[in-house]
Amino acid sequence: MTPRPVVRYVALVLGLLITLHYILSFSHEEYGRRTALSNFLPNNPPYKSDAGKYYPEDTTDASTQNRKANAAFVILARNNDLNGVLESVKQVEDRFNKKFKYPYVFLNEEEFSDDFKKWTSEVTSAPCSYGKIPHDHWYQPDWIDEGKATQSRINMIEHEVIYGDSVPYRNMCRFNSGFFFRHELLKDYDYYWRVEPNIKLFCDIDYDPFLLMQDEKKVYGFTLSLYEYIETIPTLWSAVKEFMDENPETMPKDNALAFVSDDGGRTYNKCHFWSNFEIGDLNFWRGEAYMKFFEFLDKKGGFYYERWGDAPVHSIGAALFAHKDQIHFFEDIGYRHEPFQHCPQGRSHLKGKCWCSTSDNFDYDGYSCLSRYDKLF
Repeated sequence: MTPRPVVRYVALVLGLLITLHYILSFSHEEYGRRTALSNFLPNNPPYKSDAGKYYPEDTTDASTQNRKANAAFVILARNNDLNGVLESVKQVEDRFNKKFKYPYVFLNEEEFSDDFKKWTSEVTSAPCSYGKIPHDHWYQPDWIDEGKATQSRINMIEHEVIYGDSVPYRNMCRFNSGFFFRHELLKDYDYYWRVEPNIKLFCDIDYDPFLLMQDEKKVYGFTLSLYEYIETIPTLWSAVKEFMDENPETMPKDNALAFVSDDGGRTYNKCHFWSNFEIGDLNFWRGEAYMKFFEFLDKKGGFYYERWGDAPVHSIGAALFAHKDQIHFFEDIGYRHEPFQHCPQGRSHLKGKCWCSTSDNFDYDGYSCLSRYDKLF
């Protein structure tokens, strides 16, 4: 065979392969997703470039900056959580807030004790507010079929589902999903940072994450992401698909649906942002799209008939209704909530004077979803 026919033969074969590839890409979505060019290009998520400009040149003089966001820390706690709350507030103060002095809003379904108010207000020089959650925002609604809810809890106990027997845990998940941002003490704020008892912050935070959120028009910030226990949310995605079908206008085309679904929304891949750490835009949750979404889910009763968590509900809401570049990974904030932790790597570890081990880092663990977030970009 002469060289010219060989070239023609190779070109013909390549042409057939390329044609077959394009046909399969359009006719088989899974093939198209797995062979997309974006899978073979380096990811460039926003967190790799956003934060640097928010560091003051002289970090020892950060308290003199003349700009602040309209923001507060939000801590949901009971009186018997006092020791864990003090530990967390002390971490927040030492690592960040002694320089920036953002206020704290403490929320409880009961009245806070005098001791709780005394000790939490003494561990910070920032303003502290203490609020009681309205009854209808916390407790199981009267329209829930208690017989059905009880049977669900029994089934979860039999299958050893974590918190499967707990009504208060379900109250908390529903409150965080759809009510905390409506509380009277938060109505005048635009941004929040959720803090839970017994957390650890490993690094100095010498810039203002709230200003990053505000200036870059971010709506949701996280440090850890992982897979949800599907046993707690067996029908959640069916409800989500029903909402999407009925309300397509609520979702921007460049949203983060691909973070929570690998097949364009047909199924849920179980990924969610771990919501015990959140820095977010309160007005995003108050907005028409998310409020409509929450009310739709709430009417399904899944917070009580199953054990829908605020983490998947918030994560799916953010993925559907925000532009993907409005969701931010705070790579430089070292954070631990048992049993997982994020420890900044490389320059971020050095810059933050972090005291966590870089080898103890959940980012790309097999149970982490961070790589899916990276692939959005």
